Amino acid sequence: MSRTYLPLLLLMGFVILNAILMIGLSHMTMRSRPTPVKQAAYESGIPALGEARERFSVKFYMVAMLFIIFDIETVFLIPWAAYFRNLSCAVPLANGVCPAGQLSFFGLAEMLVFMAILIVGFIYVWKKGALQWD
Repeated sequence: MSRTYLPLLLLMGFVILNAILMIGLSHMTMRSRPTPVKQAAYESGIPALGEARERFSVKFYMVAMLFIIFDIETVFLIPWAAYFRNLSCAVPLANGVCPAGQLSFFGLAEMLVFMAILIVGFIYVWKKGALQWD
């Protein structure tokens, strides 16, 4: 086995052992006293009203999927921002600084293209009315 995977295996072993230990300790120290009040459905401080199997509108799922899509796409800004200094220099960085006259706008241009695609998609979704709850 390669020594490079040893820290990962140790971490996974610790996580699995920790999970088993926490579940086991909570199971051993738990006092079970079920009552009708404790068994009743309760969410967000409000007793449940109506059926639990109520149908949701398709609009709910559309808005949820669009939120996830745009949220995940904007998460791509983080690695870009972390690597921006390297992307904006035409030559490799010297001591973390771009040499004079070697500044490039490649990093900025690629993010502007990415943001333009996001904005066009957002405007399309907005014009289609997918964000309307009515």
